[in-house]
This record gives sequence, structure tokens and C-alpha cells, in this order.
Amino acid sequence: MAMTLSLALGVLVPWQPAYAVDDYAPVLQMLRNGRTADALARADQYLATRPRDPQMQFLRAQALANAGRTADAIAAYQQLTQEYPELAEPHNNLAALYAIQNQLEPARAALEAAIRNNPTYATAHENLGDILLRLAAQSWTRARQLEPGLTSVGPKLAAARGLIEATPPARAATPFSPPASTPSTPSTAPR
Repeated sequence: MAMTLSLALGVLVPWQPAYAVDDYAPVLQMLRNGRTADALARADQYLATRPRDPQMQFLRAQALANAGRTADAIAAYQQLTQEYPELAEPHNNLAALYAIQNQLEPARAALEAAIRNNPTYATAHENLGDILLRLAAQSWTRARQLEPGLTSVGPKLAAARGLIEATPPARAATPFSPPASTPSTPSTAPR
């Protein structure tokens, strides 16, 4: 079943000093141009002297995901969600990686955290809807297995599968390319 989840990619914290923003732009551009190894190297170099910078940690996690290092990317996003729990974007991207691995309950929990942190974060709301739809389809499939004659499940399952399959593959369905739209900015800055 095709399913799309959107990742956030971009500047998380606009309160960074001007010199820091100048450091983010090349990494972000490298990610957008598919130069993942260069972006990762640049992020690592930056973080060697400023390890607590959440924006560069976020970009590094995205580079790890783009490089196919999913376990490392998950660990990096988890660290960000622990150190800066008020930021919605790391929760969203963590959820997208969980969803790719069909870990729907952890994805749901991460998206609910993103929405608690930023109730106006449309991407997280959309992604949560996608996850809930997949969870509903799983439940209806299980109900059909438990009671094959249950006629009310068939139309629901068919509708859910139709929605899941009709969703076109998005650039962010797998975290290997950035979304076309500008990412949202969190409503709160790290404390």
C-alpha cells in the first residue's frame, strides 16, 4: 500500500544569531541538491564545536535519513525530541521514519507530540490522518480475520485501502528528498 508522509526540512529556530543562519544555508542547499555526504560532513564539522545547536542537529538527522541510515536518523531525531521536546518538526520526521518501517503506534505517538507542541502544524495533522487510516485498515483486517462473515467491515476496509492506494507517492514519503513547500516554523523556540 502506498502511503505518504511529509517531512519537515528547513530552518527550525529563527532566533539563531545571523552567523549561525549562514552556516545552515550551505547544508540545506546540499540536502536539496542531493549532496547528502557533503551535507553530513558539513553538519558534523559544525556540531564538533557547537554540539547543542538544534537546527544543525535537525539538518544532520535529515542527512542521515537521506543517506539511508535510518537507524542513525531515528536516534538523532529521538535525541532532538528529548533535548528539545517543544519542537514539533523532529517529532514529525521521527514519525515519518517510523511509518516507513510500519511502526504505526510509535509514529502515531510522535505525531501526537508534534501536534501538542504546535497545534497549527498542518503537516503533522495530515500525517496523523494517514497513520490513523492505516491503523483503522489494520483493525478492520483483523476484525475480518476474527469473524469472516462480518459484512460491515468490507466497505470500510475497501474505502480505507482505496484512500491509501490512491495517495500518490510524495517526495517526502521516503525521507530521501525535501518537500517542495516551505517548512513551517515552530511556534516556540527551545528553552
